[in-house]
Amino acid sequence: MFVTADQPDVRFIRAQAHLHHAYLLGLQLMIATRKGPEVMGDWMFRLFRRQHLDKFLSSFQKLGLGDLPDAVACAKYHVLSNGIGGVAVEYLPENDRKAWVRFRYPRWMYHGPTVCGIPVEVSRGFLRGWYAHNGVSLGNPRLGYVCVSEDMTGEFGLCGYFKEYDHDLTPEERLQFAKGEQPPAFDPAQQPAPPSDQWDSLRLEKAARNYALDYIRNGLSELAQVIGGEETQELAGLAARLIGLQYFGETAAQVGCVDGDVSDAARYMARMFEGMGDKVEVDVDGQAALVRQSGLRVVRGLAEDEGSLLLACWAQLWVGSMASQQVRKNLEWHAQDQTVNWTITPA
Repeated sequence: MFVTADQPDVRFIRAQAHLHHAYLLGLQLMIATRKGPEVMGDWMFRLFRRQHLDKFLSSFQKLGLGDLPDAVACAKYHVLSNGIGGVAVEYLPENDRKAWVRFRYPRWMYHGPTVCGIPVEVSRGFLRGWYAHNGVSLGNPRLGYVCVSEDMTGEFGLCGYFKEYDHDLTPEERLQFAKGEQPPAFDPAQQPAPPSDQWDSLRLEKAARNYALDYIRNGLSELAQVIGGEETQELAGLAARLIGLQYFGETAAQVGCVDGDVSDAARYMARMFEGMGDKVEVDVDGQAALVRQSGLRVVRGLAEDEGSLLLACWAQLWVGSMASQQVRKNLEWHAQDQTVNWTITPA
């Protein structure tokens, strides 16, 4: 028997960030190909509005933005919050009432060839869901967002500006498009950074993991509102299993594990779960291994129905990872309260 350490190895945290990022991309492709652009746009709108309501205002003071003009604060917010999650964004100020952001390639949201399989309705959905709502959340009815370039249209990437107008905006005016406008030149000296006294390297690693994880946590809940819980479990479970199959070798190498017997498989799961910040105990008895995971960051704070759906889908990541191994493993799991017991046996 062994128990994981109190402080997780940073490699394990990074592996979880990598795996959940891949799961998000795979899930987007799954829904885009199976359900189509309209469903994707609706899902992304709901997901990003939920993310906005969960994160936007609560993060302002943490990022040191409370005393800035609204347009500037919004632009810096998106540079900082995305940067913490590993997304490259540039801050391009024009004046106190007009400040630009430009997302750089490779795009985190559509990494690699995924960019060719995502419909434009995705970016329209998250622009409406988040960017167009910043002024509403800040209590500034004159603040809107203007998009000048998009990803899926083959321009120069997602780019636009927050602008404070001289009049209150109607709901339709909060997101506008002005293709052809050019942003100011990039100035590295003007790029914001999170307060160093609050954001050490370990906190940044955990934040990057949580950034990817939160898209899955909120994304599955909102997808169920669009296509129903049963179909969400079917498609999101399949996407998870495929990602588990595809990424076992890569993540095992990241956390220093090998493709071996049930003991090696248990060590892999333990290190990955430790990367979530959960407590893990492992017992190996001959040809079977029991991995007991408690804490369950993945469902922490979710309503019971949301947590049950998420856990049912999320478990397929690990079912896939066991099936991917040279000596295939069966994985059975049982959840109770805030604990999951995973039993690994040879297939």
